Amino acid sequence: MICMSKPPKIGDAEISDSHHSDYHTPVLLQEVIVGLDIKPGGTYVDCTFGGGGHSRAILQKLGDTGKLVVFDQDEAARKNLPEDDRILFIRQNFRHLQKFLRVHKTTQVDGILADLGVSSHQFDEAARGFSTRFDAALDMRMDQRQELTAAEILNKYPEQQLHKLFEKFGEVTNSKTLAKCICEQRLVAPLKTINQFKQAVSQVVKGNPNKYFAQVFQALRIEVNEEIRSLEEMLQQSLEVLKPGGRIAIITFHSLEDRIVKTFFRQGSFEEEPESDFFGRKKESPFLIITRKPVVAATAELRNNPRSRSAKLRIASKK
Repeated sequence: MICMSKPPKIGDAEISDSHHSDYHTPVLLQEVIVGLDIKPGGTYVDCTFGGGGHSRAILQKLGDTGKLVVFDQDEAARKNLPEDDRILFIRQNFRHLQKFLRVHKTTQVDGILADLGVSSHQFDEAARGFSTRFDAALDMRMDQRQELTAAEILNKYPEQQLHKLFEKFGEVTNSKTLAKCICEQRLVAPLKTINQFKQAVSQVVKGNPNKYFAQVFQALRIEVNEEIRSLEEMLQQSLEVLKPGGRIAIITFHSLEDRIVKTFFRQGSFEEEPESDFFGRKKESPFLIITRKPVVAATAELRNNPRSRSAKLRIASKK
């Protein structure tokens, strides 16, 4: 169990804070590094390289024979690579984890990390369309090579599909009304930009507009990037990729992701099942859970990085 009363330490020294950058400040950095229990000669995977903050901290704990494989589907992340022979950058979605590890002659690893939050850089780059703070094209693609954008979803998805999308991925309370409004408004004019979209649906916004649109944009982003399906595929592959005793650390930012990770760590599947079978025999999980409760940011981190407030870290070890 990881104690949260103060930042965890390795030996007598904390992990250096030099891993923060303008691109992205890594959340729960100390907790992740302690939780992964890094072996100096081990092989580790950072599924969400981004600004490279977590990766640099992992490299700091690795010895000369250690290896770090990093995934990121956003080409912009490549510029954050440190000059280090121990690191390998793979520009792919982490849903292809096992395939590309095999391509690079790696079958099993000692640890896997995934930080599922959108990087600060992506939120702050107006043209990407992730943030409600700017007016830009309704894009939201993490991988600019793919075709599906938020605009396509809003202009082409049937009303029922939009309704379910906002309900499931954004927990939007009036998702049915919102979907109906979108379908009516797109008949008047195609929805192309953020401000145009916000204006078009302003009549059905419930409660705090900032919170409402944050939930709507979250749902669109998850759909555009197939985030839930990608997470499930990566988790399934982790059972094959992790060595016995290898650890997996996942940072989530909303309840749907957290439930998926929690259930998978407990059961090795995504369906909520009884803890015991018909005969009362307890079902064995393929994981030993390291964090009984999700680890959250301490007061100091919340003060320095407000985006960490919804982060939850769960860690498990493969049996």
